[in-house]
Amino acid sequence: MSSPLDYFAVNFWGVRGSIASPGESTVKYGGNTPCVEVQAGGEHLIFDGGTGIRVLGQSLLAKTPVQGHLFFTHSHWDHIQGFPFFIPAFIKGNEFHIYGAIAPDGSTIEKRLNDQMRHPNFPVPLQIMGADLHFVDIGIGEAVKLDSGVVIENALLNHPGQAIGYRVNWNGHAVAYVTDTEHFPDRLDPNVLALADQADVLIYDATYTDEEYHSPKTSKVGWGHSTWQEAVKVAEKAQVKTLVIFHHDPLHDDNFLDQMGRDVAAAFPQGIMAREGMTIQIAPTPIIKLPHAIADAYTADKPVSV
Repeated sequence: MSSPLDYFAVNFWGVRGSIASPGESTVKYGGNTPCVEVQAGGEHLIFDGGTGIRVLGQSLLAKTPVQGHLFFTHSHWDHIQGFPFFIPAFIKGNEFHIYGAIAPDGSTIEKRLNDQMRHPNFPVPLQIMGADLHFVDIGIGEAVKLDSGVVIENALLNHPGQAIGYRVNWNGHAVAYVTDTEHFPDRLDPNVLALADQADVLIYDATYTDEEYHSPKTSKVGWGHSTWQEAVKVAEKAQVKTLVIFHHDPLHDDNFLDQMGRDVAAAFPQGIMAREGMTIQIAPTPIIKLPHAIADAYTADKPVSV
């Protein structure tokens, strides 16, 4: 039987971008905003605190005391709005190290999370959280090295107000979390390629299609997001094993994302759509696990070459 120290997996708790979008038309892929959990070498790593982190928090209650590391790409609302509802942060005995780059205006991630929870925005201040919270300002390009041997790298992305992407390295495997970012018109972003280089899994911001991005009436150029077509270019160039399309536009319902998934798979056979409740296990045995209630378009627990 394998040990948790041998386990490397990615759990998706929120995959929607911009604003939470619950409803009948988004049940299959989910409406919660970004939150991705990576379990590697016994470590609990959490990326972003969108509304999906509330659901993750509920799942952690049975595992207290919990120690984890929470990494923020940036502090636009859809990536931090779930943090005040992350119940494990209120429980004494839990411990979280919280990382983020200093914003262009000089504010730290602690200040931005604190301001979100101040009056008149929120009734309960951050200071009431009972867990031990350790805020860490990380430099762009600065690696975080944990005692377990897990290494988390970061790089600057192309997004209004600044964002950083992450790469988790452990035991010869790698997961890249690249959201929110906008591709360049004339070349692939070298920072994105470095994060994605030969990764087992690349999670990439593909909010739009090329047609939406370049629409003459409703152009998305300059909005800070990319397309699934650009995701495929990155995955091919970086020799990624599995590409995960992420940060779904709130206007894209399940039918739209079903079609996008078929288009992605046709262009890149190891490309899949992010879904709430999905797990990609990289080690010890590579496999994709989906909630069985939504596993119609894929085979639940299908092997994957990661």
